[in-house]
Amino acid sequence: MSKEEYPITPAVRFLRENNIAFVPFVYRYEEHGGTHQFSEAYHVPEHGVIKTLVFETDQKKPLLVLMHGDNEVSTKQLARLLNVKQIMPCDANTATKHTGYQFGGTSPFGTRRPLPLYVEKTILELPKIYINGGKRGFIVEMDPHELGRVFPLTEVSVAIGS
Repeated sequence: MSKEEYPITPAVRFLRENNIAFVPFVYRYEEHGGTHQFSEAYHVPEHGVIKTLVFETDQKKPLLVLMHGDNEVSTKQLARLLNVKQIMPCDANTATKHTGYQFGGTSPFGTRRPLPLYVEKTILELPKIYINGGKRGFIVEMDPHELGRVFPLTEVSVAIGS
């Protein structure tokens, strides 16, 4: 599959329907390769490769967090911000149930149903981001400001790491 030949996922349909310009990137997916794999393949800073993470509150309410590829989420800080006792990452089956996407191919665009979206605020300061396009081995480059145009999002400061 070349850069010109990319999958038409629910995320791609969402991007097109909302007139969001994007550049597709297809790469060889490796289990546990994470954002580092794409960063190495395309020689882009891992900080600009954005993870879409699926979490649940202690009341089993799902939510999405967008985080820099080279950072982790402080679930304790996020729980404090949301005024809940605990936030836990979803396992692969639960994440797929909430989003409709296979684990490792989760995109915030075109999820099965709208989910609350929390974005590490420094992501919005980047000139462009690389984020999953709805399939393992498929990333789209886009302007991060488009996120706020098409989603009600909440900016947070919950990054741990570099």
